[in-house]
Amino acid sequence: QVQVKESGGGSVQAGGSLRLSCTASGPTANPTCMGWFRQRPGTEREGVAFIHSSRPFTYYADSVKGRFTISHDTTKNTATALLVMNSLTPEDTAMYYCAANLICYSDHEEPRTDFVSWGQGTQVTVSS
Repeated sequence: QVQVKESGGGSVQAGGSLRLSCTASGPTANPTCMGWFRQRPGTEREGVAFIHSSRPFTYYADSVKGRFTISHDTTKNTATALLVMNSLTPEDTAMYYCAANLICYSDHEEPRTDFVSWGQGTQVTVSS
């Protein structure tokens, strides 16, 4: 069982920056593909950014390319992802959910969530 804990987020004015951190832990936590989905009220869940802990792979939604950067750090039984969000706009306002144990197969497609472990979610609010 992979446990996922996330931190960061909060409120910022448009043009500002925020960071999200997420740690997956457990005997099968590493290697893993992990990252963030987000959901705005009344909308579908959207994949934001993902990274693999042991091979070159990143995915960014078109809406965040050039503004968000995902990176990772690993130990034997943990994998930590960091999402740096710059040039934030009110359209980035959402609940952000970290996910680990994803199936990442293409940098043009959102990962599959067949065996996903979810974090508790963190709110990001960007005011104009």
